[in-house]
Amino acid sequence: MSILSKLRCITVDVTGTLIAYKGELGDYYCMAAKAVGLPCPDYRRMHEGFKSAYTDMAKQYPCFGHAAKMPNIDWWRSCVKDSFIRAGYEYDDETFEKVFKRIYSSFGSSAPYSVFLDSQPFLRWARQKGLIVGIVSNAEYRYQDVILPALGLNRGLEWDFGVFSGIVGVEKPDPRIYQIALEKAGNINPSEALHIGDSMRKDYLPARSVGMHALLLDRFKTSDAETWRKSGAIVLPDLVAAQEWLTKEENTAAMQQN
Repeated sequence: MSILSKLRCITVDVTGTLIAYKGELGDYYCMAAKAVGLPCPDYRRMHEGFKSAYTDMAKQYPCFGHAAKMPNIDWWRSCVKDSFIRAGYEYDDETFEKVFKRIYSSFGSSAPYSVFLDSQPFLRWARQKGLIVGIVSNAEYRYQDVILPALGLNRGLEWDFGVFSGIVGVEKPDPRIYQIALEKAGNINPSEALHIGDSMRKDYLPARSVGMHALLLDRFKTSDAETWRKSGAIVLPDLVAAQEWLTKEENTAAMQQN
């Protein structure tokens, strides 16, 4: 008996699992600045500025300001403004607003992202096999409403439901986000669900903690992958390998151990 026959639901992470960022953060910040006649910001400083600004904003207003009922655009406006300031660029309000609108628009479109070639075929295959397919992501509402559909990953064709932190107010690695996914799938038993992601801390461990099965993708040959394997996790290179693993008869025992 294959693992597939024991499952009713598969949930999948987004960034690093289904899609990847295209280019660098600095590309989009530079384009936005140049569009209003400003010099291109330094990429390294911009990257570091954004990283620290995002971390602090996420701590102060988690899940993109969900609990504070902060509009998504206001959350990002504060984060982007702080990113520029930390990178050493402080613009007047009118200039910043012009830059910000271009950045916000870019990251709310398909422009900064690319879809892994195996993503759409895998999701469609899983649904054709009768599985309920869910998306579980630390992302804001635009991923559900705009970005994923623009990338050819549509609700009703590639996935059935989404659990996005900016919408539900819970984010990985909080195990509750996986419990919400199980409820959305029809209150199914965790033992009948598998989560696929690329982070031991955010995907594998919390999914396992609620009783789900889990496996990790190592698309970029990370140095952590060997540690993941030694800890007992199933680690595969891509979704093609995941599909093969799911349909192999002899893997049932591996799933029971997982």
